[in-house]
Amino acid sequence: MKMKNKLVMAGIFLLALGMGGCVTREQQSASKTVETEALLDKLIRLPEKGFMFGHQDDPVYGIRWDGDENRSDVKSVCGDYPAVMAFDLGRIERGGEKNLDDVLFERIRAEIIAHYNRGGVCSLSWHVDNPVTGEASWDVSDSTAVASVLPGGENHGKFLGWLDRVADFMNSLVTKEGVKIPVIFRPWHEHTGSWFWWGQNLCSAEEYKSLWKMTYDYLQEKGVNHLLYAYSPGSEPDNVNEYLERYPGDGMVDLFGFDTYQFEREKYVDTMEKSLTILTEVGRLHNKPVAVTETGYEAIPDSTWWTETLFPIVDKYPVSYVLVWRNAREKEAHYYAPYPGQISALDFVEFYKHPKTIFVSDLK
Repeated sequence: MKMKNKLVMAGIFLLALGMGGCVTREQQSASKTVETEALLDKLIRLPEKGFMFGHQDDPVYGIRWDGDENRSDVKSVCGDYPAVMAFDLGRIERGGEKNLDDVLFERIRAEIIAHYNRGGVCSLSWHVDNPVTGEASWDVSDSTAVASVLPGGENHGKFLGWLDRVADFMNSLVTKEGVKIPVIFRPWHEHTGSWFWWGQNLCSAEEYKSLWKMTYDYLQEKGVNHLLYAYSPGSEPDNVNEYLERYPGDGMVDLFGFDTYQFEREKYVDTMEKSLTILTEVGRLHNKPVAVTETGYEAIPDSTWWTETLFPIVDKYPVSYVLVWRNAREKEAHYYAPYPGQISALDFVEFYKHPKTIFVSDLK
């Protein structure tokens, strides 16, 4: 196990500065549990020590395995779980037992509780189906979907029923002692692209903000007071104003992030630098933590990608965590974390050993 300084869970008080729509931390924390506020403080303080490493669907499947207990490709490589584990709620709106990646919601619940008990952090996204067509979230054949779920829209009632199912799941994330587990919730992500029905060309800025506000307000009404909301566009914005074009306001957002992936190294480095520069400024102006909420290099064909590409970029910015995408068991070569024997596995161990990379054992 690495010898690193233990993270301090002390609370801090910061006043939000800068751009309009800001609220004080006191106002925001009034609607959060003590544990959720403590997680927010941790995320703000983390860059003093380093950044957490995260992995989507880490403990539920991986390369050549599915559903095993106490297993993780990351853990198999470095001996430790990621500090952040993320899962998706897609298809919960349908009332089924499994999400869009064929994982039982009961299993996701159990893994979130287990990871919280070991000191880790969990995040949830929601690839919600298109309410107009009934197809997947990537179906952009109808540009009225967002308008249809807003108050007065033909699918408003149906959508509130979908939110009821989200609320029920969130409220079920409770320890055996009765503590609600704080979770980073990342709804309506990558909205600066147009590949989801809530994307840039599928709704107006005001419609997007209304969708976010409706989601936030309804979950609050249902007693869901243990979420940190992450505003997570893609890497399309070229400046602070573009990044904040559809921002719903400080009272409904706790963390700033962005999603981007490597296809060509030079372009990836340039995109990461640009987006992290914007993110740092936005975080400073609004006194909120920042994160790389999705990234990675599919199949990681570069044997030194972890120490020579990802780490040198992220290390320059006050990032609380970096999360890579899932290791699919049903798609060949669709993985973003190493597994034993993978070409970048040895380099990942060096990445793990660095004092500034934080895995779950460093959070105890």
